[in-house]
Amino acid sequence: YGQARAWYEKAAAQDDAAAQHNLGALYDQGQGVAQDYAQARAWYEKAAAQGNTGAQFNLGLLYDEGKGVTQDYTQAAAWYEKAAAQGLVQAQYNLGVLYRDGQGVTQDYGKARAWYEKAAAQDDAQAQYNLGVLYYEGKGVAQDYGKAREWWEKAAAQGIPQAQFNLALLYYNGKGVSQDYNQAFSWFEKAAIQDFPLAQYNLGLLYAEGQGVAQDFGKAHEWW
Repeated sequence: YGQARAWYEKAAAQDDAAAQHNLGALYDQGQGVAQDYAQARAWYEKAAAQGNTGAQFNLGLLYDEGKGVTQDYTQAAAWYEKAAAQGLVQAQYNLGVLYRDGQGVTQDYGKARAWYEKAAAQDDAQAQYNLGVLYYEGKGVAQDYGKAREWWEKAAAQGIPQAQFNLALLYYNGKGVSQDYNQAFSWFEKAAIQDFPLAQYNLGLLYAEGQGVAQDFGKAHEWW
């Protein structure tokens, strides 16, 4: 990392944006140099000013988390938006979160949904999960359990336990789908195996009640 830093510095001194970004990342992570968020910010700013998406995103993160700068969600949103407009999926997702929570921007579920959709279209699992939540709760979009199911299925297929659990609940309660205890059991089990406590509890209930699986009090005991 020390050698990497030395060569990045030579290229960065010639205004190479990628080198400036990478140099900032070394200071950010403390690789080959003492961790220094202020230095990271300085190098990220140079690269970001040249349109480097990674630097714009990382600068947004520093402001978001208050590292090397005073925490400032407005600045975080501004830098995320620059990177998001260039298609960076992590920036699109983070910007969606800021609009959802009203941090640094006026709370706007419609804009949160729009940014989540862009990230979800690039297979970002968390964006897919959060889109499902918006459709389930009817925030920024008409309430639609079927759409919630579609997005949660995408996130669940990528292993997001909360999505697997929520999908199981839809099947258990028959919301947006026909009630199906077998499907509920299958999705609860996937989340339970990942140590998701509520899924473990509900899986125990299914075994105790014999819903979607043969009744088995021993298995219920194990999961509880």
